[in-house]
Amino acid sequence: MATVPEARGLLLLLLRVLLAAAALANAAAAAAGSSSKVPAIYVFGDSTADVGNNNYLPGSAVPRANFPHNGVDFPTSRPTGRFSNGYNGIDFLAMNMGFKRSPPPFLAVANRTNNQVFRGLLGANFASAGSGILDTTGSSIIPLSQQVAQFAAVQRNISARVSQGAAGAVLSRSLFLLSTGGNDLFAFFARNSTPSDADARRFVANLVSLYQNHVKALYVLGARKFAVIDVPPIGCCPYPRSLHPLGACIDALNELARGFNKGLRDAMRGLGSSFQGLKYSVGSSHAVVQSIMKHPQRLGFKDTTNACCGSGRFNGKSGCTPNATLCGNRHEYLFWDLLHPTHAASKVAAAAIYNGSLHFAAPVNFRQLVEDQQC
Repeated sequence: MATVPEARGLLLLLLRVLLAAAALANAAAAAAGSSSKVPAIYVFGDSTADVGNNNYLPGSAVPRANFPHNGVDFPTSRPTGRFSNGYNGIDFLAMNMGFKRSPPPFLAVANRTNNQVFRGLLGANFASAGSGILDTTGSSIIPLSQQVAQFAAVQRNISARVSQGAAGAVLSRSLFLLSTGGNDLFAFFARNSTPSDADARRFVANLVSLYQNHVKALYVLGARKFAVIDVPPIGCCPYPRSLHPLGACIDALNELARGFNKGLRDAMRGLGSSFQGLKYSVGSSHAVVQSIMKHPQRLGFKDTTNACCGSGRFNGKSGCTPNATLCGNRHEYLFWDLLHPTHAASKVAAAAIYNGSLHFAAPVNFRQLVEDQQC
């Protein structure tokens, strides 16, 4: 049996191999013009998944990233609403499935009812930065419950166009990707930075229960393949570090993330056992970020504490605005801004979650979920 250091070394080697394999696969797919591996991807979540929905929401309080320096490494160097210098993790996961990038923001296509989205093809991204599992998390955004309601409208349109039976068939083979929970944990911590163990357990249990309800609602609407991404060690982001007197990770936030992730794994296991045909994978952004922080240079990173774009301590006191300090070696940074990963870090995470071992995605990885023909 491998020792702990040997096991970590093997995981790092696996990550490097996966990155190389993903690059080759994406290049081959682009050259061959290969078709996607699922009919559509439907994305739900927060700023880790948003590709521009918030750009269409009214009001100055809406969290947006539709301005420089965001998107500096995106094609044509344009900001799109992604909290990244380029692509985010959802884009890279979509690329692994044969798509060009994430499906479009739902609000960008909502009025184009002849669009292929409403024929059950390509999919849509409903994610909204600042949102959470709870309706009370965030303001002026689209909470997860409303995102599910938006998908219900899409499902009705698909059924009206291709028949209910055909809609069921295409949706059962599509991938439903959820990436959320971090904002709920931040909001809870903001209200009580030193919660008792009992209070933290009650909050997390309630959060997981609501998450289950949203998954059940999607199942009733035809979803069968669920790709779920857990919460990373959010206490180590530049913003929380900037609040710590010693600049360390905030353990209370990381403990909340660990508790939520365990509850999420248990909940999805229960749903998989209880609902006929439901298949799932929990991808661990938590495990990927921990691997990068422990051995950054082996994966091509040099800075895992500071934001590439921002201001103040750790560049984490404010967001990435046009007047913010911008690093030049963006591919060497784990964090793009005060809370979000860089294009480079998202690429590593997607490769590990899509093709990696049980350490990065379980009970199967995302590729195995996508390729499962029994749904």
